Amino acid sequence: MSSLHFASRNQKEILRDPLSLVFGFGLPIVLLFLFSIMQKNLPYGLFQIEHLAPGIIVFGFSFLTLFSGMLLGKDRGSSFLMRLFASPLSAKDYIIGYLLPMLPIALLQIIVCLVAASLLGLPFNSNSLLAIIVLLLISILFISFGLLFGTLFTDKQVGGIFALFVNVTAFLSGIWFSLDLIGGTFKTICYLLPFAHAVDAAKAAFAGNIHDIWGSLFVVIGYTVVIMGIAIVIFRKRMRS
Repeated sequence: MSSLHFASRNQKEILRDPLSLVFGFGLPIVLLFLFSIMQKNLPYGLFQIEHLAPGIIVFGFSFLTLFSGMLLGKDRGSSFLMRLFASPLSAKDYIIGYLLPMLPIALLQIIVCLVAASLLGLPFNSNSLLAIIVLLLISILFISFGLLFGTLFTDKQVGGIFALFVNVTAFLSGIWFSLDLIGGTFKTICYLLPFAHAVDAAKAAFAGNIHDIWGSLFVVIGYTVVIMGIAIVIFRKRMRS
């Protein structure tokens, strides 16, 4: 079995739970419309669509963490993965097999949110195409977190950790408000984590500020490489044990 065949199997497993997928797609759209309605009643531009949409899309990627983590955690708790360990696949091949089927879901999330945001006034132009590429790179960060959680914990434990993770993503990334409004130590802590950088990169891509993308995107990519590497190392130890 190759990693591509393994990825195909994992994609089928994900599609067996359409309710979770609908929730993962639907909640970001509901939030987009909800905060856009709130903006109409505010005297200042706190939830302008060009700032809100990138953050909401990044927030939606937290469901990729849930999907990938629960799938891997569930397989670890069954005999299926133990039987697969007899195959010539390496730990990296397994992780890639869990990663690949998440990317089409991420792309679909982006497109659905962009369509909803365009209905609320977000222009679709060449900057949007750049934003799609940047957002896909950002989505791998969230998938990596899910693979790390799934390597360490069972599917039920991943569900509990997701509740904490989604709150960290929401409140420490500047999705709902500018971090400059609080500043100080809180802002410093936020920028020690990758989530605020992910939102900044997405906003810069939508605005067409190419030079402002790279600094934030490099931080996101750096975190992704480290987290993915840790997941592979731990997975390899699980295989040997």
